[in-house]
Amino acid sequence: MDRVFQRLRNLDAYPKINEDFYSRTFSGGLITLISSIVMLFLFFSELRLYLHTVTETKLVVDTSRGGTLRINFDVTFPAVPCSVLTLDAMDISGEQHHDIKHDIVKKRIDAHGNVVAVRQDGIGGPQIEKPLQRHGGRLEHNEKYCGSCYGAEVTDDDCCNSCDEVREAYRKKGWGMTNPDLIDQCKREGFVQKVKEEEGEGCNVYGFLEVNKVAGNFHFSPGKGFYQSNIHVNDLLAISKEGYNISHRINKLAFGDHFPGVVNPLDGAQWFQDAPDGMYQYFIKVVPTIYTDIRGHTIQSNQFSVTEHFRSAEPGRPHSLPGVYFFYDLSPIKVTSKEEHSSFLHFMTNICAIVGGDYNSLSLSLSHCYVLSGCHNHI
Repeated sequence: MDRVFQRLRNLDAYPKINEDFYSRTFSGGLITLISSIVMLFLFFSELRLYLHTVTETKLVVDTSRGGTLRINFDVTFPAVPCSVLTLDAMDISGEQHHDIKHDIVKKRIDAHGNVVAVRQDGIGGPQIEKPLQRHGGRLEHNEKYCGSCYGAEVTDDDCCNSCDEVREAYRKKGWGMTNPDLIDQCKREGFVQKVKEEEGEGCNVYGFLEVNKVAGNFHFSPGKGFYQSNIHVNDLLAISKEGYNISHRINKLAFGDHFPGVVNPLDGAQWFQDAPDGMYQYFIKVVPTIYTDIRGHTIQSNQFSVTEHFRSAEPGRPHSLPGVYFFYDLSPIKVTSKEEHSSFLHFMTNICAIVGGDYNSLSLSLSHCYVLSGCHNHI
């Protein structure tokens, strides 16, 4: 056993110096103190980096297919009343949604930006008491109501039981609503009166859309949009004498859920109209993003970049295309971001490098003093 211990002692790469061959000095203590402070500073700096998460980002080809895209928005129109503001969406697959009201909230605001009223958009209008029947008489007891579409019916069985349904039937025919007062449903619902009461007001509209995960657009416009002689117009031009001011402020626009570090470039953006009627366009490139936090929780969302352009009304068509349009397209490249710590072995390697480096610096300083100054008599 003694022979084994002797062999282990012979393997010692750090032989000890007898205390008779060295002495402690002020300069040696100063160097030791400075080295210790530097060593502690580097240690805590390395520990902070180890505890701090880093985000590793990669670009991969997006191979996902199908699915939906959630669009969260909050937009304020200071000069477009809520009663005429509509939201439409369509995509390249041919799917169209006109006058979207589900999951949408509108706030009426006055000229100073104060909220006048808040309402959740819904389907249809208020119930009509004793509405007008097709034959011209009022609805009798137990008689099933089927309101006239005023020439916009496709078949004899079509019914329009509210002002919105008449407007929708007109839109499908490519007709504008020239005089809502002549339409019983609109007259009884007070549609024209409501529009006139909100003159000078603005509207804050917010909510979300669920659309197909393909290129498309959604837009805010005054009135229901339809095509007439291959020109896109809206059904309320007849009751607007001066056109529409589509100045707006985008309080929020996001494609998907929020995740740490995301920047939505249109949040807080605003534009003021100083030209006649026109269409303000945003061209958006949506980049699918998968974010994984340090606990392994995954968020599937999107980032986007944007360019913008104002298209003024064409000569001879002063009322064409009023509104704010968002055209979006999907990038074929997907971003994956993952939070992670540095490995423990990497951390220990750096700590050993710090301790060994400072120790070697201290040894070199003492050796330099020994050779040049003969300080071996003092150290």
